[in-house]
Amino acid sequence: MPYFIVVLGTAGSGKTSLTSVLQTYLEDHQLDSIIVNLDPAVEELPYEPHVDVRDYVDTREVMRKTGLGPNGALIASIDMLLMNIEDLKEEVWSYKSNYVIIDTPGQMELFAFRQTGPLVLKALIGDAKSAGVFLIDSSYAQQASNLLSALLLVASTYVRLKIPLVNALTKTDLLDDTQLQRIIDMIENPDVLAAEISMEKDAVLMWDQEEVSSIVEKLAVFETIPVSNVTGEGFDDLYAAIQRIVAGGEDYYTEEPNPML
Repeated sequence: MPYFIVVLGTAGSGKTSLTSVLQTYLEDHQLDSIIVNLDPAVEELPYEPHVDVRDYVDTREVMRKTGLGPNGALIASIDMLLMNIEDLKEEVWSYKSNYVIIDTPGQMELFAFRQTGPLVLKALIGDAKSAGVFLIDSSYAQQASNLLSALLLVASTYVRLKIPLVNALTKTDLLDDTQLQRIIDMIENPDVLAAEISMEKDAVLMWDQEEVSSIVEKLAVFETIPVSNVTGEGFDDLYAAIQRIVAGGEDYYTEEPNPML
């Protein structure tokens, strides 16, 4: 039975790039894997998907036929996936791959926070073990209030999709060591993040500093791994974090024998 890795995050966080690099990483380590493109609106991809949702429903074609705008057509496309879900699932599972990496739509809110998205994932994954990788753009996270917003979004996504998550702090190659360490300190120490937010002149908070610290402490339950899609740095740690979720930390182990080993 395969392990499913669901790549999540807001538009521009690097989902598609991370999907491509992660698949290359797995293959380089002789771990059989496939990529499922679950974005019916994407135009160009840095990888060749093994399973492409656009073969079943294409947002541009939906726009042409219905006259809907981009967002409306994307919502309709995702809803239409349920009509093709059994064929899509059969194609995914026919590969008998050790790992299935699912690249989710760029407009995450239209996928994760509507009823259809969780239903599609549940139907595809079935009883297999899965882990979600939620991408947080490190450039965005340099501002403390932005980081708090990202952590709240991670928690909301977890509640919606009901799969274990690990955070990937992306684009770390754009930061120097001091900037990166500051973000890590804010994630690991709730008091630091709360203090940073309180010092922002334009920050508007519903809670006082002590309450923020308490909330962040609860949000920081998901492991955060700094990674770079450009240099490949951090992917050893990311793979290890995924393995801790799906296989209890067993290295290079899947429930199906790998024909490449």
